[in-house]
Formats: sequence, structure tokens, C-alpha cells
Amino acid sequence: MVDLPNSRNGMKALDVAIRAAKEAGRIIVERYRSDIKVQHKGRGNIVTDVDLLVERETIAFLREEYPTHGILSEESVKEESSSGYMWIVDPLDGTRNYASGVPMFSVNLALVLDDEVILGITYDPLRDELFWAQKGGGAFLNDAPISVSSNETVKASLIGSDMGYDDEKARRALELVLALWPGMQSMRIMGSAALGLAYAACGRLDLYFHHSLAPWDIVSGILLVKEAGGVITDRDGGPAGIHSSGVIASNKAIHADFLKLTEGLAWRS
Repeated sequence: MVDLPNSRNGMKALDVAIRAAKEAGRIIVERYRSDIKVQHKGRGNIVTDVDLLVERETIAFLREEYPTHGILSEESVKEESSSGYMWIVDPLDGTRNYASGVPMFSVNLALVLDDEVILGITYDPLRDELFWAQKGGGAFLNDAPISVSSNETVKASLIGSDMGYDDEKARRALELVLALWPGMQSMRIMGSAALGLAYAACGRLDLYFHHSLAPWDIVSGILLVKEAGGVITDRDGGPAGIHSSGVIASNKAIHADFLKLTEGLAWRS
């Protein structure tokens, strides 16, 4: 298992990440279904005052514990660092769900070293479900080890995805689903890519795919899926990294079957 740097105040990195995620979750739940302020960044793409508050609090805490580390977060300017370490933060993944009262959203937090994910947290504060992984140490839901689905085919799979904010890529995703249908068990639109990947890591979804993501959306999920024994790639089938815009996450057998069945479809290009 990879060694993680202790904080300036002597805390373990995992403890720092969990504390940050749970405090963010506390604020999110406290404000849930209250009078929140919403700004529109694009059609369907919003940010709330809760996103901004949680981000400020999380960044301040990480900066206090790790003053030499960089920080990349969805709503703030990137803070560079020469240390090679970078904290990547999504204070509220699933903001559209949150603002609409749909109870599917999460806090996403990860530590990367030279763009390699070494610690990942996805926290569902409503259900108090903490998905976490440390490189080389397995993946967990709270204190229990998790693993990806044991199914072997797309036909036997519950598949998850999301629409994102790129209309053309979303149209291609819908065409992909139509091309596969009814050759699957069913389909779920999550509204939170971070939870979609966490659900793939613990086998609640047999496969999750998405076509338009940012580093803060996928960074924790990359490590969760890998440490849970799964495969996560870009749309071409190559290894997924924090800068991959599209991902396919599943176990080895279903992933291979999905690639075979979707070969030549526009979504894959």
C-alpha cells in the first residue's frame, strides 16, 4: 500500500480526507431542501451558494493541513504546487439533484501525486455512506471491503450513466443505449457521476459510462473501481486518467463485452 504524507498537524491523509468530506456533508445536509441561491452556468448546469460555501471551507481546511500541496476544485482557481501533490475537490457532485430535492448527491475528494490517484473519497451524506480507497489497500464502503459486480455480460447488467452538459455527446449516449436495448437488465440515470462510479465499484451497478467529465468528477472513482478489482478506461478502451473526459467502469468481462457491442458507435469516437 502506498505511503501517504501526514499533515502539518500530524494527521494521516486518510483521516484528513474523511474529516473534510464529513464536514462538507454536514453542511450539505443542514442546508438540504432549504432556501438556497442558484446560479446558472449553462442549460442544466448550476451552482448553488452551498457548493461555494462547502468549497471554501474544504479548501481552507486542506490548505491548513497541507500548505505545500496544490488544490484543484470545480468552482475555484487552481492552486499550483511544486510538491507533486494535488488535492482535487468536488464540494457537491449532483448539484442539479440537490437543488431539485432529489436525494442523490455526494462530496468527492482525492489526493493525487503527479496525476496518479493515491487516495479517493466519495461521501453520500444523506445515507452516511463513505466510499474510500487508498492505492494498494483495497476499496471500502464505510468499514466493509467492496468489489465490482460478478456478472459477466452486458445482457445481465444494470447499467448507469448520465447526460452531462454536452448535447451532442449526450445524444450519442442515448443512441448507444438504443443500440444495446433491450440487451441489458435496465438503465439508471444517476445525476451524480461520482456516485455512479462508486456504485460500479461496489457492484450496485454492473457498469457505468459517461462521456463528458472533469477531473473532480472522476478522480475518486478511478481509484475506487481499480481497488475494487474493476476496470476503468476512456471511451477508446485505454486506461482512464484524471484528465479523461469519458469513462467506462465495470469488471473485466462486462467491460470487454461492452466494448465489443458498442464498437463503431458514434459515442465511442
